[in-house]
Amino acid sequence: MSGASLRRHLTSRVMTVLIVVLSFTAVLALVLILGNLLVKGASSLDWAFFTKSPVPAGQSGGGVANAIAGTILIVGLAALIGVPVGVGAGMYLAEYGAGRLGFAVRFVADVLNGTPSIVIGIVGWTFIVKPSGGYSALAGSIALAILMIPMLARTTEEMVRLVPHSLREAALALGYPRWRTSLKVVARTALGGIVTGCLVGIARVAGETAPLLFTALGNLNFTTSVTQPMQTLSLQIYVYATGPFDEWHRLAWASALVLMGLVLVISLTARWVTRARYGRIR
Repeated sequence: MSGASLRRHLTSRVMTVLIVVLSFTAVLALVLILGNLLVKGASSLDWAFFTKSPVPAGQSGGGVANAIAGTILIVGLAALIGVPVGVGAGMYLAEYGAGRLGFAVRFVADVLNGTPSIVIGIVGWTFIVKPSGGYSALAGSIALAILMIPMLARTTEEMVRLVPHSLREAALALGYPRWRTSLKVVARTALGGIVTGCLVGIARVAGETAPLLFTALGNLNFTTSVTQPMQTLSLQIYVYATGPFDEWHRLAWASALVLMGLVLVISLTARWVTRARYGRIR
């Protein structure tokens, strides 16, 4: 083996080992987080935890039923607001966004993707909470939707751009108008990737706390009114983790485990949608 071949061989081996070590490190971080949550939070999970609201400070027992219901309502409403806007913007960028307007939309989306979530919370307080005269779950959902829209727009654009141009040309050749081609052919072909992006976006905002501190505020009582302050798991974790009581700390770990489990379920669903889609294509 010559000197050059030996160097290439050693370089290949070193890089392979480095990639394996880095991949193991990334997986190890997730395993450590889940393991820590399971050790400190699993013992606190019982029927009362999922069905009861919090008890007064200093007392034992209670649960986070109000926070679980609030998380579902606020994140679900945010998805109803953000998904159509984000996906529609992404479709426009991919199909018609070659001009100045498309450049401006991409620029705004990229800036919003890098904006700290607490800034979105302050904006929500300034333009929604303050004019309306009170905190509400609706304001929290709008703030989360603002975080979700730019991510969905850019993800949808990339997924739609992966659709072969031959499909567009075939549809246009058959007499389909361009808007119908985009909706009936292109969007349907890219549906797997679009759904995956939507689920990832929902999982990303489900754990946000800062925007909700300025908009939804939190509520220790069980409520389903979107015009009133509402609690979420992330807000409940913040309150309990920063509180002085050991009982609160115990419930904070359990709440964190439930929230992490929710995010994992959404992420696994996104992976399943992707694999099912590409499995059918193959």
